Amino acid sequence: MGSYSFASAQDSVRIFTFSDYADLIVKNHPVIKQSELIPADARTELMQARGMFDPKLASDFSRKEYKDREYYNHWENSLKIPTWPGIDLKAGFDRNTGPYINPQYRTPDAGLVYAGLSVPLAQGLLIDARRSTLRQARLLQDIAEADRRKLVIKIMYDAAKTYWDWYFAYQQFRFTSEGLDLAQVRFTAVKQRVEIGDLAPIDSVQAKITVQERQASYQEALMEFQNTRLGISNNLWTANDEPAELPENAIPGGVTLPEPTEEQLNNLLARANQQHPELIKFNFKLQQLDIERRFRQNQLLPVVNVSYNFIREPVNMGSYDAGWWMTNNYKVGAEVSFPLFLRKERGKLQQVRIKQQDLRFDQQQTQRTIATTVRQVFNQARSYQQQAEFQRLATENQAVLVRAEQQKFTIGESTLFLVNTQETKLIDMLIKTESLRTKYAKAWANSLYAAGSNPQ
Repeated sequence: MGSYSFASAQDSVRIFTFSDYADLIVKNHPVIKQSELIPADARTELMQARGMFDPKLASDFSRKEYKDREYYNHWENSLKIPTWPGIDLKAGFDRNTGPYINPQYRTPDAGLVYAGLSVPLAQGLLIDARRSTLRQARLLQDIAEADRRKLVIKIMYDAAKTYWDWYFAYQQFRFTSEGLDLAQVRFTAVKQRVEIGDLAPIDSVQAKITVQERQASYQEALMEFQNTRLGISNNLWTANDEPAELPENAIPGGVTLPEPTEEQLNNLLARANQQHPELIKFNFKLQQLDIERRFRQNQLLPVVNVSYNFIREPVNMGSYDAGWWMTNNYKVGAEVSFPLFLRKERGKLQQVRIKQQDLRFDQQQTQRTIATTVRQVFNQARSYQQQAEFQRLATENQAVLVRAEQQKFTIGESTLFLVNTQETKLIDMLIKTESLRTKYAKAWANSLYAAGSNPQ
């Protein structure tokens, strides 16, 4: 991309190309910077999902004493470590003493340490809520990136339209300004010829009318050029997030766009199918729903969890016992449950399947709509490009007529009215040529936008 300095000197004209313009927007526009918050927010969702696998340390102490009598001291400490396969590791230290402690919870005075695990054998073995949430949160990163790209592309497309409006306003201003200069020069020359009797006085009136008409057109073109300049400045910001103004000496660059061909149309359609943010979002949302579907299917299985913990008194820190973990003291458990009708689980699963089907229908319709829109705006671009070329050729022929009419007027074989008429028509044709080029540039930017590409 080109570079452009806002501190450029005001004593010379500076070309401010669309590449310069787009580069500044990408670097400094606040909405472009704001778009970075979308994936940042998604990363916080992923962090929260990963938090479900964080180890958890817990401690619970209670003591009861009444009328100088100690009832119990209850102290439980645990460390729980969830793992990706669904197995939970657990270790802890319990010390429960006192005359009124339930015998099943009583421990030696030194307490008991334990370590073990809990394993799901049916529901939760292949997937559980934690793994489902984390996998979906990872896909949310890709969805957020698609949303960010969609916002950036929209900003760049709107900026492109603003730039080409400015381009056309400048061309219109330039041609009306040149036309006014020509009319003023001709009025001076006609007035001199009237004074020496070479032309009739009515010719000076005709020349003055032309000057006045072009002055009105010039003022209108100047106003439009100034307003579109403000539209350009509205999108310009400095690196310090300060609003920037387009210098007075800046003028737009020319229209340099490729000729639309069938190969380019096919490339745009392929690009839309592979890179369009909306279609990308559909793909990742379907993957999220597929994860949810597998989780809900897993919920149809019975809950069968087994746990094992070995227990023993704490090891003396001053001695070494190589087989401290080998003990016949243990605690095992098993949990089995199964809803008889599974109506809640089957309803959740059916709901997910309906969402999947609904999303696939939306995906198909959106994909077709995008392809149709790409074809439509591409056809517009091709039509405007062809119209602009025909108009350019016609304008060149009109310029030949103007020169011939001027020569005939010089030798007295034409009238000032015909010269002004032909010249005004030439100015209108020049403006129309630039209007078609501008429409072509906008249509080309719209083709890229419709295909989900950045119109740069």
